[in-house]
Amino acid sequence: MMAHPAGRRYSGCARSVETGRNGGAVSALEIDSLTKSYGEVRALDGVSFTVPAGEIFGFVGSNGAGKTTTMRIILGVLNADAGAVRWNGDSIDLKVRRRIGYMPEERGLYPRMKVGEQLTYLARLHGLSATEAHRATEHWTEVLGVDHRRGDEVEKLSLGNQQRVQLASALVHEPDILVLDEPFSGLDPVAVRVMSEVLRGQADAGVPVIFSSHQLELVERMCDRVGIVKDGRLVALGSIDELRATEQRQWRLSGTMPAGWADGRIAQWPGVTVEPDGPGAWLVKAERDDAAQAVVASALSVGVVSEFTPVRPSLTDLFEGVVNEQEVAA
Repeated sequence: MMAHPAGRRYSGCARSVETGRNGGAVSALEIDSLTKSYGEVRALDGVSFTVPAGEIFGFVGSNGAGKTTTMRIILGVLNADAGAVRWNGDSIDLKVRRRIGYMPEERGLYPRMKVGEQLTYLARLHGLSATEAHRATEHWTEVLGVDHRRGDEVEKLSLGNQQRVQLASALVHEPDILVLDEPFSGLDPVAVRVMSEVLRGQADAGVPVIFSSHQLELVERMCDRVGIVKDGRLVALGSIDELRATEQRQWRLSGTMPAGWADGRIAQWPGVTVEPDGPGAWLVKAERDDAAQAVVASALSVGVVSEFTPVRPSLTDLFEGVVNEQEVAA
């Protein structure tokens, strides 16, 4: 690992984070009741959420839902009609925005400028000295696996490598906040793993990370909390476990029980349903664990149980359910 520039630390290293009296981080990016309209179209309708230091926040929604508009307002590229964006309780000004690392969905790099020169230039714009900018460029191109392309023009890189360089441009000034719009688009599995590790390292170092993505399995795996936005409104917000919680739990039961084995017993299990779920498998829904265990005991009395595992909705299921529910309600 290369030596870090004096006075600065990079991915995976400790960084100074404002702390409260209890020792916990109190730095937070707060999005408060953002509203934005374009003529008759309401792009944002009272969007509110907070991303504390050290959290990875997944911002998901269909195309046109309001994700990019929210991010552009955070950056100051757009002005909200109403609402506010705050950092540590204060309105975000130009000084704070210089400490944000932003990665737009569209390519935001100079296509005919060489990778190394471009990253160094961007780092200088954020206030690094020439020496710091050079060392930071070396560090992040190494971490992201594009150090051998520093002398190449951006337009000569593959789309995946351009995406890596774009992330490097968001990190090169060691930002206090990371805002990333579709950062995993076009990446192969190896690049996804590298980028995931980098973002987790940034969060572990005290940076609030917000990113949007249509890759819901990746969001589910990476994020501490998720917000689902639809038609400019935040329709669901919470941790994955909170969003996946259901009033009626479900289990998948499989084995060699005879067909129809549960039909004559269902009356013995109040609040329980047993539905076929493929050959030799059933979906058990119950409000209480002991009722589900009674189903298993009954299955064991007539056959062999090979599997009894909880079934919880994925983020994809949640997303589809929330969006469809909102459409029905509308």
